[in-house]
Amino acid sequence: MSPTVTAGLDGSPESLAATQWAAQEALRRAVPLRLLRVGSIDEDPRTRVVDRATAREWGERTLAIAERRLRRRHPGLDVDTAWVAGDPVEELCGAAEEAELLVLGSRGLGGLAGFLAGSVSLAVLARTRRPVVLVRPHDLLEPQEERTGEVVIGLDVSAAGDELLDFGFAAADRYGCGLRVVHRWAVPALYGPDMGGALPLLMTEAAADTRRALDEALAPWTEKFPDVAVVRDCRQGRPAQDLMELSHDARLVVVGRKVRRARIGTHVGAVTHAVLHHCLAPVAVVPHD
Repeated sequence: MSPTVTAGLDGSPESLAATQWAAQEALRRAVPLRLLRVGSIDEDPRTRVVDRATAREWGERTLAIAERRLRRRHPGLDVDTAWVAGDPVEELCGAAEEAELLVLGSRGLGGLAGFLAGSVSLAVLARTRRPVVLVRPHDLLEPQEERTGEVVIGLDVSAAGDELLDFGFAAADRYGCGLRVVHRWAVPALYGPDMGGALPLLMTEAAADTRRALDEALAPWTEKFPDVAVVRDCRQGRPAQDLMELSHDARLVVVGRKVRRARIGTHVGAVTHAVLHHCLAPVAVVPHD
């Protein structure tokens, strides 16, 4: 791994927004930015009627234009470009393994169509073991401005990965903003006669146990990052819907993806899948064991 932020660029509005977000992140981390264009003969209908040399010329022109724009907006930015031929998923996964962070564009469509879009991004997320940030086009309508607000972590205390908490706390520390840790729990299933009378007690016990588990999970990180103001948002509810609502004002939403060994399927989890397609803020997906 090298100290670099890498952004995938294909000329779409989504990828252009990703490069702008990545440039700001690279400056904040004080690392170089790499713009990567993967040339595949099948990824764009136009390339099926042109030769590879022309397709590469188009790709390199897109990179050059993006590089010039970023240098004008961020004179202190160390940026380089690379055009590679190959399978987009394979090349982007390889780039993710070599960088501190990979940044990609996201359409973020609503409804059923949203879950059918962004196949390359989803495939990369499912296979890489490195953090990936997805950025939607409207996140950076004004290139000179950044989103403000909190960093929001969606946390499952039963599978709280250190990688997820480390990423979220470090991001809030870099941005100098607050951190909201969101955990939602469900009412335990009840069976037997007169279970309705026991429900209030069970809910009280479940809430107390969950808050205790959340405090234990956060304790090492609040000690490591004492300057980060943390809000513990722990209550009964639906995590995906609440994270989507919080994303309206969030600077960054951070969610986890448990690393799975099976090669079939996207393996990003139902909550993370919903957040990716419907959150308004940039979303960081952090793999963890």
